[in-house]
Amino acid sequence: MKLNEKQIKENWDDLLGRIKHQFTGERQEKLLEMYNYFADRMILAPASSREHYHNCFPGGYVDHVLRVMDCAFDLYNSWMMQGAHTDNYSLEELMFAALNHDLGKIGDLDNDTYIPNTSEWHRKNQGALYTVNPKTEFSLVPDRSLFLLQHFGIKYSWNEFLGIRTHDGMYEEANKPYLVSFNPDSRLRSNLPLILHQADMMASRVEWERWKYGENGLQGTRTLTDVPKEKMMKHTVKQVVSTPKPAPKKAPSPSSQLNTGSDASKLFDELFG
Repeated sequence: MKLNEKQIKENWDDLLGRIKHQFTGERQEKLLEMYNYFADRMILAPASSREHYHNCFPGGYVDHVLRVMDCAFDLYNSWMMQGAHTDNYSLEELMFAALNHDLGKIGDLDNDTYIPNTSEWHRKNQGALYTVNPKTEFSLVPDRSLFLLQHFGIKYSWNEFLGIRTHDGMYEEANKPYLVSFNPDSRLRSNLPLILHQADMMASRVEWERWKYGENGLQGTRTLTDVPKEKMMKHTVKQVVSTPKPAPKKAPSPSSQLNTGSDASKLFDELFG
């Protein structure tokens, strides 16, 4: 699976276009400065090191980021339509976190994270088309992402920090204290990290399927290409749902309570609610 030169160029132009359309002022300027700094490396970077992971090909990184942004936008609307709380984070925060969630995969200021694997045996037998660059000091991807953002003077909110930091969900042990809590006061305050993790999972799965079944790229399937922020916001208007008055409830019989699992539900709520 691979992208041709034209598709790689289109993806890069799309990425820069989204930064210009969805962010403003100093934040936009600093994002463009950082992305142009990494342009030569980022344009051709893969999203992973093994072909059976996801987007392990030149241009795979940008292709993945665009898809995560699309998935995050669609999931934001899905969560909103289901009545999820969206008042304590913004769509811009979600798009910022999606844009930069895997930034650390590019490497440090001077070195790529992934370099072509020179071992033909590993390429052929393990699908390891790339290997980790020994010149790049070890770091978890989210930690390097956050470091690079602050290095270029790009400020981010707590919601954006938490989204980037925990986007790998429970696949990363360090995220467990943020994501697992039996205390209501220490649970996540917003749904942004959950939506971003779902978006990353969805995009990665789609990319794996494209490798598995031979489909190519995300051309023709995008939802956010060159969409100005004002127009994008018009697609995220909450629908007012009227709630009918509940009918008087009849006292359930002991047998009906057992059949509906109310006892089990009460026990579950006491243990995990």
